[in-house]
Amino acid sequence: MTDLPKQAPEPDVARSPRWVPSLIWLVPIVAGLIGLSLLIHEFRNAGPTIEVTFATAEGIEPGKTKVKFKNVDIGSVTEVRLSDDRSAAVVKIALNQSAADFAVEDSRFWVVRPRLAGATVSGLGTLLSGVYIGVDAGRSKQERSRFTGLETPPVVSSDVPGTRFVLRAEDIGSLDVGAPVYFRRLQAGQVERFSLDPDGRRITLGVFIRAPYDGFVTQRTRFWHASGIDMSFDASGFKLQTQSLTTIVAGGIAFEPPDDEADPARASEGATFALARSYDQAIKTPDGEPQTVVIRFAESVRGLAVGAPVDFRGVTIGQVKSVRLVRDPRTETYFAPVTAVIYPERLGEAAPDGKDPAAVAQRLVNRGLRAQLRTGNLLTGQLYVALDFHPDAPPARAAALADGAMEIPSIPGELGEIQASLRAILKKIEGVPFDDLGREAQRTLVTLNKTLARLDTTLAGANAELIPELRDSLRAIGATLAQDAPAQQDTRAALRAMTDAARSLKALADGLERNPESLIRGRRNDR
Repeated sequence: MTDLPKQAPEPDVARSPRWVPSLIWLVPIVAGLIGLSLLIHEFRNAGPTIEVTFATAEGIEPGKTKVKFKNVDIGSVTEVRLSDDRSAAVVKIALNQSAADFAVEDSRFWVVRPRLAGATVSGLGTLLSGVYIGVDAGRSKQERSRFTGLETPPVVSSDVPGTRFVLRAEDIGSLDVGAPVYFRRLQAGQVERFSLDPDGRRITLGVFIRAPYDGFVTQRTRFWHASGIDMSFDASGFKLQTQSLTTIVAGGIAFEPPDDEADPARASEGATFALARSYDQAIKTPDGEPQTVVIRFAESVRGLAVGAPVDFRGVTIGQVKSVRLVRDPRTETYFAPVTAVIYPERLGEAAPDGKDPAAVAQRLVNRGLRAQLRTGNLLTGQLYVALDFHPDAPPARAAALADGAMEIPSIPGELGEIQASLRAILKKIEGVPFDDLGREAQRTLVTLNKTLARLDTTLAGANAELIPELRDSLRAIGATLAQDAPAQQDTRAALRAMTDAARSLKALADGLERNPESLIRGRRNDR
């Protein structure tokens, strides 16, 4: 029997030890955890993304340019691209989560750069740090993601308390955005904006008045240009007014409520006011409806300029608009039609009553209303138009013209009256026959010379007899006066009596002055 093979011994299996990670793997793991936490933090803190359109993206760089509110970072620029029509630059901004309420409808964005506006310099800090985007937080609750950026920074932030008003002016003068607004020479606000009306005739300005000065703006408050130096040298004399040194350089506006306002009502937000050219124009009585008048002067109008006042007994009720020279082909004479605008309501209670201007004008002309040129300033020789009643003026009519203007008759001015009087005197002097008077005077002098010659001859012969007799008469009169005649003695006695009487009267007057009761009670010694 064959032997069976022996079983192979079982292999000795040696188990390897467990794998232990190396410490080097801790670095990427920690880095990954930190990155993940940063991503989570960034995701949790990420705010809304908005787009702002600017005219140019000069100085704006993605990843570098910050968005700041009151110099605090609230976001950053992530992308800059052109608009679809290539007319502007679209800046994409990622706001922080804490600044999510800035993405509302009335928020405003602008690029902060170094700027020089009027007398104000801003943004100088960006010369070193670079430009950034400024923002003014809106108060609306309506969310918005697309905005149009401002080309100039807003003058006043939305969180400043105050009220905004609208001014209408004929021209802007030297005003600019940021020009100051004064109340009693205290800066109370600024000009925020201005624009030209669609018809091109007037300027609309937006002004902001800070609190508490906005409480002094009433419905009758008057605004006027305070720009530069208000200097005038006209028929009313020389005037010089200014608000401050800033207004001389950059211009400004001033306002003031009327002093006679009993119960002032505060003006509402957005109220519209007229902007007068000067303080004098602002404080005038409200003009009301204007009335155009035409006055024909047959005399020289030298010294009458456009803008000269139209005066009625010291009250300026209008101004001259044009002065022309016209020839009358029928009489071949020249006259100057002066067109003026008057405001009857400036007369207040003295304004004439009546709805028909032609009837009112004719009634006044019948009472003697006439226009006259008068000298307003002797130094400059400027004239003004004076309206007044002259009952002795010849009859005239007030004509209504086709364009609605009224023609008022005139009388010669003060200078014209003086010239007319001088001409009348000269005509009378010319009528005097000086030649005949001279010849008559010469004949009279010849006759007088002959008479004096005969009288001299007569007196020369009589002097020898008259002089001794005259000397004897004077000697007799002197001797009579030297004697103590009875008449002289009587005269001396009368003078003494008069002196005693005067002395007695004086004593009586002194006694009555000391004891006036003696007239009733008598003298004390007599009692």
